[in-house]
Amino acid sequence: MPVAVALSAVLLAGCGAGGADGSADEGDANVVQISDGVEVSVSEDTGSKPVVSVPDVAAPAGLFTADVVEGSGVEAKAGDAVAVQYAGFNWSNGKEFDASWNRGAQPFEVSPLGSAPVIQGWNDGLIGSQVGDRRLIVIPPELGYGSQGAGGVIGPNETLVFVVDVVSINGR
Repeated sequence: MPVAVALSAVLLAGCGAGGADGSADEGDANVVQISDGVEVSVSEDTGSKPVVSVPDVAAPAGLFTADVVEGSGVEAKAGDAVAVQYAGFNWSNGKEFDASWNRGAQPFEVSPLGSAPVIQGWNDGLIGSQVGDRRLIVIPPELGYGSQGAGGVIGPNETLVFVVDVVSINGR
């Protein structure tokens, strides 16, 4: 299933990921090692839209999650309602295809977590998150949009990169 809002407004195709050169600013970015020699740079300021730099290398094979900024409190579990801000990028070209930040930064609710009407990579990747987290989620095609792609802006068999800021869990 698609991320509920991910296809709204034709996914804001063509937006760049990062600064003029597509990279996150060095001073406020966290470099996350996904595998040997594969690193993604993610900005740390949870008060603003994430800036992401995706490397020009083969995508990882499985689901990957890492907290760029760690929150606190109870961890999200199956059945919870998790409100988030997010930005999504294609691994193949680093281009942003959708972001809640582009729509007035209104939080998007994922509920019930585990079986929400979003791509499975979100249902799996948000388990264990906490309020205040800025979570990097790298989603392989089989947990995303698969061989069909989506909306003309996510190609077939595309690995997706999401930066998700957890705003609340069950309204708290």
